[in-house]
Amino acid sequence: MTKVKVLVTGGAGFIGGNFVQYMVNKYPEYDIYNLDLLTYAGDLTKHNTIENKENYHFVKADIADREQIASLFIKEKFDYVIHFAAESHVDRSITEPEIFVRTNVIGTQVLLDASKQNKIKKFVHVSTDEVYGELDFDPTTFFTEETPLQPNSPYSASKASSDLLVRAYHETYGLPINITRCSNNYGPYHFPEKLIPLTISRVLNEQNVPVYGNGQNIRDWLHVIDHCSAIDLVMHEGVSGEVYNVGGHNERTNLEVVETIITTLGKSLDLIEFVKDRLGHDKRYAIDPTKLEKLGWRPTYTFETGIKQTIDWYLDNKEWWENIISGEYKNYFEKQYDLK
Repeated sequence: MTKVKVLVTGGAGFIGGNFVQYMVNKYPEYDIYNLDLLTYAGDLTKHNTIENKENYHFVKADIADREQIASLFIKEKFDYVIHFAAESHVDRSITEPEIFVRTNVIGTQVLLDASKQNKIKKFVHVSTDEVYGELDFDPTTFFTEETPLQPNSPYSASKASSDLLVRAYHETYGLPINITRCSNNYGPYHFPEKLIPLTISRVLNEQNVPVYGNGQNIRDWLHVIDHCSAIDLVMHEGVSGEVYNVGGHNERTNLEVVETIITTLGKSLDLIEFVKDRLGHDKRYAIDPTKLEKLGWRPTYTFETGIKQTIDWYLDNKEWWENIISGEYKNYFEKQYDLK
């Protein structure tokens, strides 16, 4: 019997990496291919527990390299593509927007072409709630799948562009697709430049924690494992052509998140340092995930249980994030694959 082949792009990143591990362990009968270019945030050390499993395969490749991607699809004949690969840090998009256009827009279009030409069963495009723009502070307002796209940063504009390309390939060519738009993720293996791991690592090192503006910007937090289960469901049960929002029902101000971490670690709130606000900093994100819940999904983590688990994970895995901060993780690929 031929195995189902699933290509996961960006599988050395945070969410993609957790999804790769989730799929490898849950579906031993599937072949899971992790495709990643290993740019600055790509870390393979997280996969040392699965890298010797028969159903796990790593491919180092650039999704914007048309020739490389085309030959890979012809060779492997994938059934599904789960597309995480993206430049995702808003601050970096403000200083280097061109990189985001190349990876997030051109890279997506290259993958869509290969998927169309090779008649895959489904292309699942993992997007973000940031494509909707921002909400005001009215707690009764939420993003739905019908909310107009109004991106406010080069990052979210590049993701909105890729969303529209994915939709167009479904409408024009009949490519089976789903688009998921998630709220802010957190959990194990989160790259240390992002708010929660940055706060944890700096607090443990007795360093000041920078908080933009007055810290009142609100985000809806989703544990990464809940996100993985949502994508799994959409991949198998999602209606082709549909968009599904994935939200955690866990709205917190950035200041509340930082204070929770500092307090949990038993440190002083004096470590908080307010800094100049980020350009185009959206006020609030909040998702209504009713459509996905009707498909059968529910989050299993509250913010309270999830943030405690995440803090405990960072305490138990200091070596991982210390290697990231020091840059040692960048040498893992060469060592693991005996490259010069």
